[in-house]
Amino acid sequence: MYNRTRTRAGAATISSRRPAAPSRSVPSRQSGRPDSPAEARHNEAPQILTVGALARSARLLLEERFAQVWVEGELSSFRRPGSGHWYFTLKDENAQISCAMFAGSNRRVRFPVREGDQVLIRGRISLYEPRGNFQLIAEHMEPAGEGALRAAFEALKARLEAEGLFDEARKQTLPQRPARIAVISSATGAAIRDLLHTIERRYPALEVWLLPVAVQGERAGPEIVAALEQLAALPVELAILTRGGGSLEDLWAFNLEPVARAIAACPVPIVSAVGHQIDFTIADFVADLRAATPTAAAELITPDGAALLRGIGQLEQALESLVGQRLRELTNQLEQRRLMLVDPRRELEQQMRRADELDARLRRALLLRLQGQRQRLTGLWQRLKRQQPRRRLDNAETQLVSRARRLTQAQHAALKAQHQRLASSLRTLDAVSPSKTLERGFAAVLTEDGSVLRQAADAQPGDRLSAYLAAGRLSLTVTAVDADATLTTSGDLD
Repeated sequence: MYNRTRTRAGAATISSRRPAAPSRSVPSRQSGRPDSPAEARHNEAPQILTVGALARSARLLLEERFAQVWVEGELSSFRRPGSGHWYFTLKDENAQISCAMFAGSNRRVRFPVREGDQVLIRGRISLYEPRGNFQLIAEHMEPAGEGALRAAFEALKARLEAEGLFDEARKQTLPQRPARIAVISSATGAAIRDLLHTIERRYPALEVWLLPVAVQGERAGPEIVAALEQLAALPVELAILTRGGGSLEDLWAFNLEPVARAIAACPVPIVSAVGHQIDFTIADFVADLRAATPTAAAELITPDGAALLRGIGQLEQALESLVGQRLRELTNQLEQRRLMLVDPRRELEQQMRRADELDARLRRALLLRLQGQRQRLTGLWQRLKRQQPRRRLDNAETQLVSRARRLTQAQHAALKAQHQRLASSLRTLDAVSPSKTLERGFAAVLTEDGSVLRQAADAQPGDRLSAYLAAGRLSLTVTAVDADATLTTSGDLD
């Protein structure tokens, strides 16, 4: 709040936050009335001050009495020495005062300062001891017209803060890697160029929707509100409200109450990046996140694309290493299993025995299951017969029907599973059956008594044999026996 009182037009007015101390007289020790100057000199020894002590006392008194004041006036005699400090005179039609604004403070001034400007200064009154000059040490400067805007800003800020619009609890969390965003800004300003350049450099995959609006003047407020209301219908994950720096009047569209309430009501997270780092607007306080500059906003919402690419490259290398290691392991396993392969005839014998065992186990399991279910059914039937109340009989009958159904289903399921396993075993047996061997060009040779002839040494010249082929039988008579002959190549069959 500014504590200023205007007099006539153009007059510089100074106000202090501390009330002036009331003047008082020192009573006389004898009569109770104040001593005259002559009596005071006679009664007390005079206190003699050095010029420096007097100047220092005056400075301390002024700095204590006027610790902070607001002064309005016209700039004149403006100087900027190489030190970076500003020295000037602030005047009106009635008086003038020397002023100094040191570099640490004048760097925060956000408008071009020209001699003859009407400005509003906040500072403290001091005394330059070496020369005894009364001066104003300026700490803040703004155009004189911004005073009313500043007061309106503070009043709206206090009211919205009291309503809870600035509370962190109501603010939305920003997505970590958005795919599509909206930017509400001027289509031709430097802010949008800086923001888009930063996004293109860091995360070019991000899709940006520009909602062009006026960011200064009478049209700015309504256009910004309309753009914020339009966000609900757009497929965007967050929005950036931004413009470049300027004076308080230039940024005033972002201090309007309708804009603040539109930001608060927006279902999409809002990032406010209005002005420079030292600029604060009502939109900054209501938004879900405040960025110091448009470039900072782009960096806050986007991941570092170069870092992501480096991470992807590292993951690719790790994946290639893992795949190579896995391929080597599988190759070793394949080689080991190849060495473990056994004679197919032995495997066939194992499968045949396994099929017989499974068939026998299946039959025993089914028989035991059926016997158990029959015994259980008999027991349930007996218990049912012993139950006299009709209600319990009905319940038992219902349970019996249900269990019989479940028994039937279980039997069918078990039989189906066992039949499937038996069919699989039969298919395996069929694949290695003698008939399949005969179909490949071999023959089964039987003696006259029906026994299988396994080796030539078991036959004698003149024996009558029967050779069973894949299709048909041949009657043979042995004319010669060669017990050492073997079938070495397929050419022997020609």
